[in-house]
This record gives sequence, C-alpha cells and structure tokens, in this order.
Amino acid sequence: MTRRHWRMLGLAALLPLMLAACGGGGGDSASGTPSGTLHVAMTDAPSCGFDHVYVTVSQVRVNASAQAGDNDAGWTTVALPTPQKIDLLSLTNGVLADLGQSALPAGQYQQVRLLLASNSSNTLANSVVPSGGTEQPLDTPSATQSGYKIIQPFTVQPNTLVDLVLDFNACKSIVTRGNGSYALKPVVTATPTTVSGQIAGYVGRAQAGATVYAEQGGKVVKGTLADSTGKFVLSPLIQSSTQGTYDVVIVQKNVATGIVRSVPVVVNTSTAVSTSDAPIALPSSSMSTVSGKATATANALVRASQPIDAGTYEIASVNANLDTGTYALSLPAAAPIVSTYSGALPLSFAAAPAAAGQYTLEADAASGATQSTSVNATTNPSNVNFSF
Repeated sequence: MTRRHWRMLGLAALLPLMLAACGGGGGDSASGTPSGTLHVAMTDAPSCGFDHVYVTVSQVRVNASAQAGDNDAGWTTVALPTPQKIDLLSLTNGVLADLGQSALPAGQYQQVRLLLASNSSNTLANSVVPSGGTEQPLDTPSATQSGYKIIQPFTVQPNTLVDLVLDFNACKSIVTRGNGSYALKPVVTATPTTVSGQIAGYVGRAQAGATVYAEQGGKVVKGTLADSTGKFVLSPLIQSSTQGTYDVVIVQKNVATGIVRSVPVVVNTSTAVSTSDAPIALPSSSMSTVSGKATATANALVRASQPIDAGTYEIASVNANLDTGTYALSLPAAAPIVSTYSGALPLSFAAAPAAAGQYTLEADAASGATQSTSVNATTNPSNVNFSF
C-alpha cells in the first residue's frame, strides 16, 4: 500500500514508542494553569473485503467529562490545518496518520470525539473501494455533526507531550445495506502511547498478507496485516501490567489458524514472537462457509470464535447486512496450531485436533444483547440465524 499526499509521517518517525513522554507544552501564562500538549494520530486494523477505506477527519475534540454533550462546556479542539483524507488501509504495522496537536490544561480527560467531513455531490470525503471494484460513497450518520464518541481516560501532565493513537477498526466498522451501499458503524479505540508497547514477528512469505490479531479474553484488541516479507507489528498495545497478556491470532485464507498465547507487552519495548529466520509457518487448510441471518433491526456484528482448551480465540467477524440481516463467514476447517509464548525463540507449535472446524458464533446487537451457538463449520451450515 502506498502513502498518500495528505499529511502523513513515515513509519520510523511515527512509531509511538519514540514519541512517548517528550517534553512539550508549558504553563498558561495568562491564567497560571499548568498545561501540556496532546498529540493525536490514527492507525487501523485490517479491513475485510476492501482495497481502500477513505475517511476525512475534520476535527478531534476532547473533554474531561465522559458525559459531556455536544454543546456542553469544557471541549478543546485539536487543530487540523485542513481536513485530513486518510486511507485507513494504509495504516498497518505501526504506520500512523498525524492529526495534529493542541495545548491542554494539565489533568485527566475522559472523552474524545472524532468528526468527519461530509460527502458532497462533487467530492467523496468518505468512501470505500470493494476488492476489485470501484469507489462507492460511505454514509457516515452523525459523524459530521456530533462526531463519534470514544471514552478513554488519559492524563496530560504539565510540560509534557502526550501521544494518543486512535485505532479505527475498518473491518468491524463497515456495514453493507440491502441495496449494496455502505455505511459506517465506527469501532474506534484510543490508546495513550505512554503506557504502551508492541508485539512483532514474522509469518512465512507464503502467508504475506495474513491478518494478525492481538486478543484478550477472546476479543480483538488490535489487528494488522503481514507485509510482503511476512513481518507484522501490533502497535500500540497497553502494557501487560495494566491489562494482562495478549494472544496473537494469525488468520489467512487456505491455511490453518496460528495462535500464540500469553504474550507480554512492556512499555517502550517490542516483544518478538518469531523472527525472519524462523517465521511462523501455517499448514494448508480447506475453507468452510457459515452463513445465516440476524434480525436486521439488531444491527448485529457476528463473530466466529474457536474454543481451545481453557481459552477462546476470535477468528473472523462480519457486520450483518443493515437491511436484510444476512451474513457469511469463511473459516478454516483444519485444526489450528497453538503455542504458548516464552522468551526462547523459535516457539514450538502443536495442532489442536479437537478444535478442527469447531466454532462458536456470537451475534452482538447494537443494543448490547448477545446470542451464541456452536457450529461445525465443515458442514457449511447456511441457516445459523439469530433473533433479537
């Protein structure tokens, strides 16, 4: 993927580990209130079935109150000289898009709002390009008015630059409508880089382009794509002493899933799970399809997870069609290969034959309601339905 002409710094310059806790900001000479500086950047998890996902960011706003409404006091706007049009799918393996910075009074902040520019009849500010297809407009309800709300506490210390990375999960954020159009149902998290590190590794070159997830409790926290050399970087990830260790899950079409359990993350450190000389090699696998329907009004996300021993690992997910509720997931039929992290590389992997083709499908409605069922994917079940 290529860099675009909008303001975007190079990978080395933007690795959050290099930016954390730099000096900056200063006191407010007029009020005497100590201040610091908030710097905001954006990254992305991989997208499903799209060559490009474009969004145009017009503003980033922050507030000390998690409950603050659009017109309440206390909002500070992070300066963007001009709206930034960003291809989310170019932001993998630690690459960030710079959204600007702003002085803030020192203290703790709770809420971030991400505002997007509007599409016009002549210009598509927000759009998608389906794999092998043409550019289509992306509807962004509420994004151009109140913005998308992200609740994430972070602290601005006096005379300190704080880097906040907005992680936009394009895969889980794009919803298809019954007429074939697309809408944005944003899944965005915020990570202060002062408490983060990263996980890195390699898959074999034959698995270049594989999707790699960092998960906790069977849910994806961060994702990326292995590059043409097989390298992947999961960054930023909050330190393990705060949130616990991570499971690394590697998924690609026509190969078995690879899982590395209990990987630690240390601030300002890269934890390696494999090397270029000894990459993780995934055995071949046939693919199975699980499909069905969720009640359309539920606006559901359908997740396929695989139970292995005492753990559960998310393998794939898709938003049900916004109008019809239909969905389909392509899943490996072969047994996943599993290892537990140790500091000694290369790691040793073993197949988990009892898990071959066995999945738990969970539908998560926008209301918060959840339903789940177990399936044998090797039978290609086509009526796995959810009613809310």
